[in-house]
Amino acid sequence: SRLYPLLSVADLERRDVNFDLIKVEGKVGGRLEESCLIQGIVLDKDLAHPQMAKETKDAKICILTCPFEPPKPKTKHKLDIKSAEDYKKLQQQEANYFTEMVDLVEKSGANFVICQWGFDDEANHLLMQRKLPAVRWVGGVELELIAIATGGRIVPRFQELTADKLGKAGLIREITFGTEKDAMLVIEGCPNSKAVTIIVRGGNQMAVDEARRCIHDAICCVRNLIKDPHVLC
Repeated sequence: SRLYPLLSVADLERRDVNFDLIKVEGKVGGRLEESCLIQGIVLDKDLAHPQMAKETKDAKICILTCPFEPPKPKTKHKLDIKSAEDYKKLQQQEANYFTEMVDLVEKSGANFVICQWGFDDEANHLLMQRKLPAVRWVGGVELELIAIATGGRIVPRFQELTADKLGKAGLIREITFGTEKDAMLVIEGCPNSKAVTIIVRGGNQMAVDEARRCIHDAICCVRNLIKDPHVLC
């Protein structure tokens, strides 16, 4: 089982290993024995709302580069609100924008949202009410990796969301490390990826760094055996 990280990403015909598919993440805290292997992609992010479901099975993922925010005018403008009634109308109009966005997500068949940008608090609360787990502020490189691994497409506008653009994964789960604030998101069962992630634990940063170096050295040794399976005794 210790050879699994390499054998799962090894090209045995070419006798080579793609190191880009083996990711080693370090998390301070816990014991070295608590280090684990994840068959999938790990994001150093937590869910956007603490009450969102921590696990999503048979995930259908919409990957967005548009924010959950009302559209902003391209020109400078001034809006005068002279009464409480005017403020309520403005608030209702803003709520309608968020409702329409979430409706479009639900209509596409998605049950998990990954967004490059942030969410307005009202949109975040609405997503939680509709039982749509979501994660925000995901980097562009990570978005592309998720899109490739899950077979999904990055969508720049809510109106372009359709079922055929959704990514698929067997399971998305949030794992925590001691406290709820220190969490990571794991995407497993991706159809188009053999990527694996090793999460290294340790009592302090120095221990984690040393363990990561040891794991890298061990992976290099096994890679050399795959390239040339001869041992001189």
